[in-house]
Amino acid sequence: MYLSGMLDIQGNCHARNLQRRQIRVTVKYNRKELQRRMEVEKWIDCGLEELYKGREEDMPEEVNIDELLDLRTDEERTQRLQDLFHSCNKESKVFVCELLLKLHGLQKHEDLHNDGIDLPQLHIYSTRPGSADREVLH
Repeated sequence: MYLSGMLDIQGNCHARNLQRRQIRVTVKYNRKELQRRMEVEKWIDCGLEELYKGREEDMPEEVNIDELLDLRTDEERTQRLQDLFHSCNKESKVFVCELLLKLHGLQKHEDLHNDGIDLPQLHIYSTRPGSADREVLH
């Protein structure tokens, strides 16, 4: 009887652990590269705020890092950035040069993932077997 009681307790613990893991967020990124990319994005945001101070409505909606990384040469990147900043009254040459340096060695967003995980995934499982409220969000 003692052995069967222990098995029942272990079974209950296992069931509670399964319930706790019903909602899980899985993120697998190269943490160092992700941090570096986030720092570059923050630097870009601060630089744009400075360049377009008082003229925020003229600021480009975004500087797409992946789009810049897809270009083959710094000359192409420079041209793309100059096109983006055409409405800027302030001199953007220093900003563009510094951004080009920061892009060297930076990875595209899709290359930051480890183990083939595309994006953070949220898994929601119903507690009722066979229930229609089972969801898996990707």
